[in-house]
Amino acid sequence: MSNLDNIVEFKSSPELRAKLFQYSTLKTLKKGEVLIAEHSYIRSIPIIISGSLQVLRSDEEGKEILMYYIKGGESCIMSFLGGLHNEKSMLKAVAEETTEILFLPIERVRELIREYPQWLEYIFKLYHKRFEELLELVNAIAFKKVDERLLDLLHKKQKLMGSNVLEVTHEQLAHELATARVVISRLLKQLEDKGIVELGRNKIILLK
Repeated sequence: MSNLDNIVEFKSSPELRAKLFQYSTLKTLKKGEVLIAEHSYIRSIPIIISGSLQVLRSDEEGKEILMYYIKGGESCIMSFLGGLHNEKSMLKAVAEETTEILFLPIERVRELIREYPQWLEYIFKLYHKRFEELLELVNAIAFKKVDERLLDLLHKKQKLMGSNVLEVTHEQLAHELATARVVISRLLKQLEDKGIVELGRNKIILLK
């Protein structure tokens, strides 16, 4: 059973769910593979069947910051907006783990909007969730210290992966939080001294 089976809008319209699978192409991305690159045109909308993606934004110097995650049953609202208006992507999406994805062509998105109010409701719910997450990001950058943001990120990854053993490097965490690797390494050592994490080679074990 895919994560789409749990979505209210698709439960109320089996025909819509069937159309999604009929019109879409199913592909699998390995961890670290780029789904959408910045400044590329969007020709299809990704709908996550299983696994997860991280969505990042970079500045002119190439420094990246994590915007939000997309998990099973969800899609990227920025892909909807960019694709429907034929605009280039402002974000990059990368597989956080092995991820199965349905790719729905943009022309089918418009068709489903006309035919199924449940599909439009699904899009609105995604928009609302992403907006709330971006507000949380702004709040974190403005009011939280880096150590708080780091611990929040580790807990998000724990929830996303369903495990307290996180296969992630200090460099990756630094990219996602838009800070330096040495800062992350220092803060992780402090968390280890407090008994909150245990550090290993390219992995972090959350103890609390």
